[in-house]
Amino acid sequence: MSLPDPTPPSPARESRTSFRSYSSYVGGQDHESDSWVYVVDSSVLLDDAFASLSLKRKLEQGRITPDSLPPSIVGRVAKADRPTVEAALEAAAAAAPAWAAFPLETRLDKVGELLRRRLSERAEEITRILVSEGHPLALARWQVSGMLECFGPESVGFYHAQMHQEFRQGERRIQIRRLPDGVVCLNPPHNAPLSSALLGVTSVMAGNSLVVRAPRSAPLGVMYVLHEVVRPVLEEVGAPPGTLNVVCGDPAPMLSAWVDSPHVDDIMYFGSSENGVRFQERCIAAGKKPILELAGNDVVVVWKDADLDLAAEALTESFYGSGQLCMIPNQVVVHPDVADGLVARLIRQIGHIRPGRPGEEDVLLTPVLRNEKFFSCLRDALDKGAELACGGHAMQADETRDAAGIFLEPTVVVVRGLEGAREVDAVRHETFFPLLPLVVAEPAPDEVLLERFVEYMNSNEYGLRNSLWAASSTVVDTFLARIRTGGLLKINDSHIGFLPYLPTHGGTGLTGGVFGEANYPILRTSHLQGVSISSGSRPRDAVFGRWKALQRNGSRSAPASVHPNDHQP
Repeated sequence: MSLPDPTPPSPARESRTSFRSYSSYVGGQDHESDSWVYVVDSSVLLDDAFASLSLKRKLEQGRITPDSLPPSIVGRVAKADRPTVEAALEAAAAAAPAWAAFPLETRLDKVGELLRRRLSERAEEITRILVSEGHPLALARWQVSGMLECFGPESVGFYHAQMHQEFRQGERRIQIRRLPDGVVCLNPPHNAPLSSALLGVTSVMAGNSLVVRAPRSAPLGVMYVLHEVVRPVLEEVGAPPGTLNVVCGDPAPMLSAWVDSPHVDDIMYFGSSENGVRFQERCIAAGKKPILELAGNDVVVVWKDADLDLAAEALTESFYGSGQLCMIPNQVVVHPDVADGLVARLIRQIGHIRPGRPGEEDVLLTPVLRNEKFFSCLRDALDKGAELACGGHAMQADETRDAAGIFLEPTVVVVRGLEGAREVDAVRHETFFPLLPLVVAEPAPDEVLLERFVEYMNSNEYGLRNSLWAASSTVVDTFLARIRTGGLLKINDSHIGFLPYLPTHGGTGLTGGVFGEANYPILRTSHLQGVSISSGSRPRDAVFGRWKALQRNGSRSAPASVHPNDHQP
């Protein structure tokens, strides 16, 4: 599956992944192609982006042959044609019923255990591939840790408990179980395709078959982890061919093929809110279940008794990956009594957030190749009265300010007052670059401010993650009782840190569409079914006997078990 490295080792290639070549994987077989997508090492792009991208285009257009590839080309992935895309859907449809019939202990517990073990064994290699695709080393490791939590024993145990529960009622066995929907298609985002593809693999553990589109912009990690990790695990447990299929291609025609196909049941879509809401309508019209992962505009509230040093440290997560992650803090609402102290601490903490090559240990900023929206958004905020606390410039990798630089300084703007704060574009919408608005509430009694903070968070059009920093149990309990939006609520904790049991994605509003909630794909791609198993109960007792039993119990709690022989006709 992997080709030998076409060039001799060189110092310039140290720490980079070896050259890899992947075909489409359909129905348990590799499907070759005459068309390829080539992957350029992200570190080389910082040296000479024009030359590397020019070589990539010539290779993909067939203007030069891949006989002797330079170290800047780290891999290639076959581009699937329409027949291959359709073959993947047919293979998935053929496999789905057979795979769904496997015991839950095999497809969930055993697969989860094996995936975690294989991911742990290959963690360093996965990290290197992520770095080669442009993820800073620290954030690559963060993604891998999230994958391991997703398949950890605590999370797998939680999945199992949700997928199947059994009770006794007299001589009956009562089951509440979740059954797979059938064929699931996954369109991961270009900014985190590998981890998103693995998240979708939990739908396979529910008993679904899966078709994944590796994005053309970053296909190598997806192909690696599905070919080298997931595929062998499924083969080991005897999953039928077609349980997993992975192809690379352009999004629009492939999504259309999925929507139009009679084989497809669910589509997991990552993208902008605007495009996602439109796609949701197409799915519903075609009878598909849309599972959306769209934009986030996460709110962090900092109360007056918060640990400001820890809160500021958490807020620096807003700048990880130059803000090009959906689940980072996007706006801060702070109690006026501690606003100045929080800003001062945040500026000090930001000094540790720096640009550089993705393979360097302490780099957290990534290039922003098109920065005009950043400066437009910043101008909008300043024109509407916001104050620039720090940042606001482009820079080079050595942090020298340069209008032509491809990095952006971490930027904080202070917005005075909750009233009208959402008139500022950076507050109302996801920005996707390193610009954090800090909204200072108008002075008011604490009970009034608490009410305003809760209402502000609940009125957010988006709803991915929310955070609160507060020591007061009254404030914490109020947020726990009343915050309705978002798929995740973190209190006095990292906003983006992964934890067992908890979802990594999912949300409400413009984040998840009208069906949005915390996204456990194993649950979102399955449906509830109730089951009663009896050795032969009298139907009349089943229909009319419960009424008499309930009358006899009177005001007492309903019994956990009522034997049918207790009922008289």
